[in-house]
Amino acid sequence: MSELATNRRANYDYEILERFEAGIELHGYEVKSIKTGHVSIAGSHVTVRNGAAWLLNSDIPPYQPKNMPKDYDHSRTRKLLLNKKEIDELTGRIKEKGLTAIPLRLYTAHGKRAVIKLEIGLARSKKQYDKRELLKKKEVERTIRRESR
Repeated sequence: MSELATNRRANYDYEILERFEAGIELHGYEVKSIKTGHVSIAGSHVTVRNGAAWLLNSDIPPYQPKNMPKDYDHSRTRKLLLNKKEIDELTGRIKEKGLTAIPLRLYTAHGKRAVIKLEIGLARSKKQYDKRELLKKKEVERTIRRESR
């Protein structure tokens, strides 16, 4: 699997409880743009409406701006391809207090065809003191490694 984009802030801002794999419905010119690395999933999130999962606020700029349709919206809402059981489970878990679904990474799944997949994380937001504690722990580990050399 080759990784195309990651949401680096996700592990800092959220505690990831569960992970899902979903396909993503794209146009051909969006696939070309993603495979060349022109994609950002930072700040985007997943919602469930009318029995379907949707990716909101992901940014896929045009691959060739002059050859794009005039009405192309680079941050449009994109449908996620999950089966009914996964959507029901995701919906039930999102309704729990404090849980949200966020995209973690975008990658190609190798098989007969290289298909673009999105890893979704069911997450709970971290408190400010949890973030500070994590930074202190990393700093202590860094100093220990530095002194042991």
